[in-house]
Amino acid sequence: MQPGLSFELSALQNEILEAVATGTDFGSVADVLCRRAETLAPGAICTIAAVDSEGLIHPVAGPSLPQSYGEAIDGIAIGPEVGSCGTAAYLGVPVEAIDIETDCRWNGFTDLVLPLGLKACWSSPIKSPEGRVVGTFAFYYSEPRGPTDMERQLVDTCVHLCSIAMERAEVSSKLQHLAYHDQLTGLSNRYAFDQELTQTMSVQQRRFGLLLLDMDNLKQVNDSMGHSVGDALIREIARRLASLGPGVSVYRLGGDEFAVICPRCDDADHLAMLAQRLLDRMEPACECDGNTIVPQVTIGGVVSKMDGISANELRQNADLALYHAKSTARGGYIHFHPGLRTAIQCRTEQTALLGKALDENRVFAHFQPVICIRRAKIVGVEALARIRTDEGEIISAGAFSMGLTDSKNAFRLASCMLEQIASAMRGWIDEGLGLRHVALNLSTVDFQRGDLEERLQAAFRRHGVPLSYLQIEVTENVLMDQSVASQVARLRALGLQVALDDFGTGFASLSHLKDFPVDYIKIDKSFVDSLLTDMACGAIVEALISMARKMQVGIIAEGIETAEQAERLLEIGCPLAQGYHYFRPVDGETIATLLRSVDGGKSRAVNGEAKLRTTA
Repeated sequence: MQPGLSFELSALQNEILEAVATGTDFGSVADVLCRRAETLAPGAICTIAAVDSEGLIHPVAGPSLPQSYGEAIDGIAIGPEVGSCGTAAYLGVPVEAIDIETDCRWNGFTDLVLPLGLKACWSSPIKSPEGRVVGTFAFYYSEPRGPTDMERQLVDTCVHLCSIAMERAEVSSKLQHLAYHDQLTGLSNRYAFDQELTQTMSVQQRRFGLLLLDMDNLKQVNDSMGHSVGDALIREIARRLASLGPGVSVYRLGGDEFAVICPRCDDADHLAMLAQRLLDRMEPACECDGNTIVPQVTIGGVVSKMDGISANELRQNADLALYHAKSTARGGYIHFHPGLRTAIQCRTEQTALLGKALDENRVFAHFQPVICIRRAKIVGVEALARIRTDEGEIISAGAFSMGLTDSKNAFRLASCMLEQIASAMRGWIDEGLGLRHVALNLSTVDFQRGDLEERLQAAFRRHGVPLSYLQIEVTENVLMDQSVASQVARLRALGLQVALDDFGTGFASLSHLKDFPVDYIKIDKSFVDSLLTDMACGAIVEALISMARKMQVGIIAEGIETAEQAERLLEIGCPLAQGYHYFRPVDGETIATLLRSVDGGKSRAVNGEAKLRTTA
C-alpha cells in the first residue's frame, strides 16, 4: 500500500461510516464517496448505481458526469453484454473494459460514453451480506487503461462502504414502510393517515371529503369462526375499498376501522354518492377461508369547509357522524352536521366523566403482566387506568382519553395512579412475590408541570418502595421533546427504569437511542402482528433484538396474541412479552393471586387466559 494511502482510506471510511450512522440518506453518502474517490484517484470519474430486485440499473451518484448520462441508463436491465456496470452486476464479478470502443460488451452503448471523452471503464459489483448484487461502483477513464494497484485498494474500500450504506438504507426503507403501512392489508396505516390528513388540510385549496368506516360484523366473525377468518374478511374489505380507484386514499386505522380521504368531494352530496358506491361494493358475499360472509360497514363522513378548523377537529366531526350512524343507521351512512354533537361537547363530556370519577374515587389501576417468555413467569406489570361506573361497568382509557387534554385531570390521574401502584407494589414486596417492576405510561402533559420528579419520589417514599421498582413508559414522540428528555435523564439517575414504548411507530432514528438512553425498548404490536407473515418485518424485529442486546437494553414485545408469536419471539432472543395470549389487564389482587399460585407466577398462557376471562 502506498505511503499515506492507509491514512486516506481510514479517514474516508470514518467519514462515510459516520454519515451512515447519523442517518444520512444513501444518495448523499454516495455523492460524497464519489467525490472523495475522485480526489484520491486523479483521472478517474466515479459512479455508483443501484440494482433493483428486477435487475434494473438506477444511477445513484456520478457528480462528474452530466445528468443526461444517468437518465439514459436509468432502468436498463443488467446482462452479459451491458457495458461494464450491467455486466459486472449480471456476473457478480468486476469487469474491466480497457478500451470501450473495441470491447464487445459495450456494443450498443458506446454512443453514450465516447462523446463524453470516456475511453475505459472498470466496474465492481456491490453485494449485500447475503451475496446478492445490489449495485455497482465504477471508475471511468479518459484514456484506454485498466486500474492501478492503488485504485484497486481504494475501490475495495469503497465497495465495502457502499455495501454497508446500502444495507442500512434498505433496512431504513423497510422500517419506514412498516411504520406507515398496515401489514395485514397493505393499506397505509393510522400514522400515514394522520400525516396525510394534516397535509391535505394545509395545502388543499378547495374542500375535500373524509369518510370513516367501521366493520359491523368483525367481532361476531372472530368469535364464531376464528381470527383467521376475521383477518381474511378485513383483507377483502380492504381490497374492495382500494378498488374505488384513483382520486381517493384509503387507510386502515386499526382493528375494524378504515378511513378514506376524497380530495375531489367538495360537497355533502358528492361525498354521499361516494359513500353509497362504497356501500354497494360491500353487498356481494365473499369467501373467507371457506366461509361465506356478507361484509357490512357503517360510515360517517364530513366535508372540510376551509373554515380554519384543525385536522383533529375534522376527524372528530367524522367520528361523531360515524358514532351516530352506528347508533341509528348501522350499515348505512351519516353525514356530519353540528347538531349531531360538536367535538367540544365530546371533549367536555369526557373531561367531566374523568373529573367526576376522580372526585368519587372511581378511578383505579388494572395491571397487565409482563412475562418472561422462556420461563412462562410473571416478572413485571404495566399499570392501566380504569373507571368504574355507578352501574359497576369497567371503562378503559379509550373512553376518557380526551378528558386528559385537561391539565388538571391529567395531573390528578397521574397522582391517583402513582399512589395506587406504589401501594400495590408495597404489598407485593411484603409477600415476596418477586415482581421486578410496575410500569406507568406518561405523556407530555405529565411532564409539563415540572414537578413530576418530586411527585414520583413522594408517592413511593410514602409506601417505602424503592424507585428502582418503577418503570415509566414514554413514546418516541414524547421523548423527542428536549424538556421531557432532560427530566427523563434525571429520573433515571434516581434509579427508576425508562421504557421506550411503541418503538418503531414514531419512526425516530435509531441514532436517537444514543442521545436518549433507556432501559427497555417495547416493540410495538404492529411489528408483532406481522412477525410470522412478513419476512422483512421478522428480520427487522430480529435486528432490533440483537441491537438492544449489544446496547445492554431490555426488550419487551407488546400485543402477543398467539402461541406461535411467542414461540418465534423466543427463538430470536426476545426475553419479555405481554399481551392477551398471556393475560388481560386485571386488578391488583388478581395479580397477587396469580403470583402466589402455580409455582410463584409460572403459568401457561392458555391457563392464564382461562382464569382471567371472567375478571378482565
